[in-house]
Amino acid sequence: MDGELERAGDQWKLRFARQLPHPPEKVWRAITEPRHLEAWFPQRIIGEWVVGAPLTFEARGGEHPAFAGEVLAWDPPSLLEFRWGTDVIRFEIKPHENGATAGCTFVLTDAFDELGKAARDSAGWHTCLDYLEHHLNGTTPPWETGPGTGHVHDRARRRWSEVHAGYVEKFGEAASAIGPPV
Repeated sequence: MDGELERAGDQWKLRFARQLPHPPEKVWRAITEPRHLEAWFPQRIIGEWVVGAPLTFEARGGEHPAFAGEVLAWDPPSLLEFRWGTDVIRFEIKPHENGATAGCTFVLTDAFDELGKAARDSAGWHTCLDYLEHHLNGTTPPWETGPGTGHVHDRARRRWSEVHAGYVEKFGEAASAIGPPV
């Protein structure tokens, strides 16, 4: 489990860092352009990437009501931060310093108020980042293949279930009080 949980004043922060063998510009496009976001981010994002601009987050299938957000920071191609409902999501792209190693480190931080959702949200972000990596690599995730894989939401839920138990164990009962996403 590569997500870390820490206390940050009155809030909690989940932090994920993934080493990616791709140039920062490619990763930046994957986290900001709608056609790439569709491959890994859990909702459709409507709005402009301009500090202070309002954002709307919509479920692709319309199964959940849309909710609002706002762009908080924008510094291409290294930093994007936005309010996602009540959470604050921060994406950072750090080029590898070693010229012999191509690629970058992608860091996702989610700041939130309710400890009880930490394991649930960790499993969600973990799953999203797995999808992001496969999208960047041009590969099909192994949980997407084989007979009976069903609808994309079913496959994503199955992947979420695979990693959720590890976060429940890692973070404990208090961080696991809020159950699976609907």
